Amino acid sequence: MQHIIDPERPIIDPHHHLWDRRIFPMPAAGAYPFERAISLSPLYLLDQLNADMQAGHNIIATVFLECGAFYRADGPPALRAVGETEFVNGVAAMSASGLYGPARACAGIVGHADLSAGAAVRPVLDAHLAAAPSRFRGIRHSPAWDADPAVLGILQRNPPGLLAQPDFRAGLAELAALGLSYDCWLLAPQLPELIAMARALPELTIICDHLATPLGSASYAGQRDAGFAGWAADVKALAACPNVVMKLGGLAMPFAGFASFMADPPASAQILADEWRPWIETAIAAFGPDRCMFESNFPVDRGTCDYATLWNAFKLIAAGASEAEKTALFSGTAARVYRLPV
Repeated sequence: MQHIIDPERPIIDPHHHLWDRRIFPMPAAGAYPFERAISLSPLYLLDQLNADMQAGHNIIATVFLECGAFYRADGPPALRAVGETEFVNGVAAMSASGLYGPARACAGIVGHADLSAGAAVRPVLDAHLAAAPSRFRGIRHSPAWDADPAVLGILQRNPPGLLAQPDFRAGLAELAALGLSYDCWLLAPQLPELIAMARALPELTIICDHLATPLGSASYAGQRDAGFAGWAADVKALAACPNVVMKLGGLAMPFAGFASFMADPPASAQILADEWRPWIETAIAAFGPDRCMFESNFPVDRGTCDYATLWNAFKLIAAGASEAEKTALFSGTAARVYRLPV
């Protein structure tokens, strides 16, 4: 087992997935990088998550984020995503028994619903809440899109401008009315769209995933650092919206084009900290620690490193923070935003 930095520090991992993709063929060697990263963990259920959580860091709780797993095979199409919440709530109950260790996996659950349905999404939200009444916290319906379809590959599923569509905003308003939050995964060029939406719906709690995904792949190859100033300005403008919080992570995915992705041998925690520090420190400076939370995004981020290395990298980046700031970044913000009983 590798050396663990600050091993006693409580951590809430506010962003991970669970799935069973064994029935899907493994991608070819030349497949899109996201597919290659996913193929490293075709099975990621409670046992695999527990193995990561018990790798040395003090993970006390986690939040599950929707990933299209275990949807219902039949019934009304709009309600099929509720099957994922039912499954994850069962996993959370298993973890809460204590038989799998002290950490409480999936203490919060973020599911999926088609927010483009507008006010008609309310019965779907009610069904999610009924499926996990003590754990369901919000919805992620990601608007990620780029004019270059090679950026997202298999994840290019949305029309452009989704956040501005009236029906989508009506669906977001339903979340706010129920006290649910909205997790938003989008790409750096789309940040102005998120800023406009956050200003229009100040009563909605919005969590921006993965540092808004800086780009350095496909047609953006070699342009990541040149785009830093524009990204930083947009992040500062987003931070001016008090209803938005930022997740610090996701840079281990292929989209940013860091050399550490799929590196052989894998990058060390120090290398990752050096790569990611400018982006993470800029976000913390804009939002403040009380509105930022480190995230694992596992198992997706396994394309760059293992779980223990990821959290070591975050701890290296946060080494100069005060004790109160570290508490916020590693557990406090997540506990407050996702209303976790820990």
